[in-house]
Amino acid sequence: MVTIRLTRRGAKKTPFYHIVVTDSRMRQGGTTLEQIGFFNPIPTGKQRRLELKLDRVDYWVGKGAKPSERVAELVKTHRKQAVAA
Repeated sequence: MVTIRLTRRGAKKTPFYHIVVTDSRMRQGGTTLEQIGFFNPIPTGKQRRLELKLDRVDYWVGKGAKPSERVAELVKTHRKQAVAA
């Protein structure tokens, strides 16, 4: 099964996550099918908190990919921001 989930990157105590499409059987930092965005929970300065390609999310969900709980929340938040802008 294909999943959309977060993969942690960044330094110690400075988390940074890539939002990736991957096979659910692969390990957390393993091979990915596609990177569709990023999430920075602690942005500093002019850094963006969330960047997401919604068209690619819709494509993969249409193909049967299942987003993790956290990614589903981030997609919902990003869609609200896109409509408000």
